[in-house]
Amino acid sequence: MRPDTTAADASGDTMRYVVFVLIGGMIALVFLMPIVWSLANSFKPAADALADPVALFSKAFSLENYRRLESVGAGWTTYAMNSTALAVGTVVLTVLVSVPAGYGFSKFRFPGQTALFVVIMATMMIPFQSILTPLFLILKVMRLQNSLVGLVLIYVTFQLPFSIFMMRNAFDAVPRALIEAARIDGASQWTILRRIMLPIALPGVATVAMFAFLNSWNEFLAALIFLSDQSKFTLPIMLVNVSSGIYGIIDWGALQAGIAVTMVPCIVLFLLLQRYYVRGLTAGAVK
Repeated sequence: MRPDTTAADASGDTMRYVVFVLIGGMIALVFLMPIVWSLANSFKPAADALADPVALFSKAFSLENYRRLESVGAGWTTYAMNSTALAVGTVVLTVLVSVPAGYGFSKFRFPGQTALFVVIMATMMIPFQSILTPLFLILKVMRLQNSLVGLVLIYVTFQLPFSIFMMRNAFDAVPRALIEAARIDGASQWTILRRIMLPIALPGVATVAMFAFLNSWNEFLAALIFLSDQSKFTLPIMLVNVSSGIYGIIDWGALQAGIAVTMVPCIVLFLLLQRYYVRGLTAGAVK
């Protein structure tokens, strides 16, 4: 009876695998359809994008929608450059601050450590909308109102609590014996962090960088409130301008092109950092 039992188990495993693949494929299709729809409509002529009923694909291929985006305000290339500058600045500052901070909370002991960490984590519970007025006044005093630099500082401030938490977990997963061995060899703390700890905790750094990029790239409210010069607007503000339209008329083709321009960098970044991202989220969960 053992051969029959083995065959039955193998058949059951195959059936479960097929069901798993089918269910996973259907769920993936649900999430992919809006992306495919936006990309397909962005390359349609204006008449096809406004057709009723709307077809998924058009017989004609056109870049007309992307060209019309250049007539929206300062042009989508200017807005894309502003969003890129904000995202890159936010990622760089967030990583530079959160990595040594997370390393300090993980591998050092000092008075008030737990209380300070709790205070940092507690800032994540403060609604951003509730402190818009104080932030506006602070930027005005610092003369950073209507400035991309001031907006970067705001993004970094709200990104740091989560980033420090992630980096502390990532460094907690690294055995302390590595640090002790490096100290015996005469390595300084910065050398240990740069040459030993940082390469091992690279998935955590990638996770922090990706979250900082996505949050700053897609952020709308702060950019709308703290920026008044049209030439400094970002892509999310451009999408609102496109969707409002002239006399309330929405240019669906241009709107789908703007959505494609906004989401493609996020998708590419996620695909490039996916393996680091998954490992970074689970860092420190199991020792």
